[in-house]
Amino acid sequence: MTSVSPQPPTAADATAGTETDIAAIRQIVADTETAFNTNDPDLLSAHFARDANVVNAAGVRLSGRSEIDEANRQGLAGFLRDQYARYDVADIVFLRPDVALAYKEARATTADGELIDLDHTMIALYVLVRQQGRWWIAARQNTLVAS
Repeated sequence: MTSVSPQPPTAADATAGTETDIAAIRQIVADTETAFNTNDPDLLSAHFARDANVVNAAGVRLSGRSEIDEANRQGLAGFLRDQYARYDVADIVFLRPDVALAYKEARATTADGELIDLDHTMIALYVLVRQQGRWWIAARQNTLVAS
């Protein structure tokens, strides 16, 4: 006997997400860009939830805000110190009124903001949750794009 599988659901909630929510999420990405370009580890960690998870571009998983913060401090003081980037929000999808996905594309720039890469060299997926009256990063996955 063959059973008919139901159609898969649509995960996105087209009724969720206000202009204020979209602006707040875009601001998180803008703050992340500012933090990266000014070597500000406190701002770079400011939007992560306490129990956030990150998989960085090297494939290393970081668990919890203190581990993320320490990696941000080491990276910005070390190998990322003289690196600069432009971040563009490619898409924001609301799964629920308090859960969103944001896709960020990154391009290398000079210290003056001139693009080095015309195409993005990294894409990041953010999972964001709205709690305590604001949006927080619950998870982020960075993936390098092959040139």
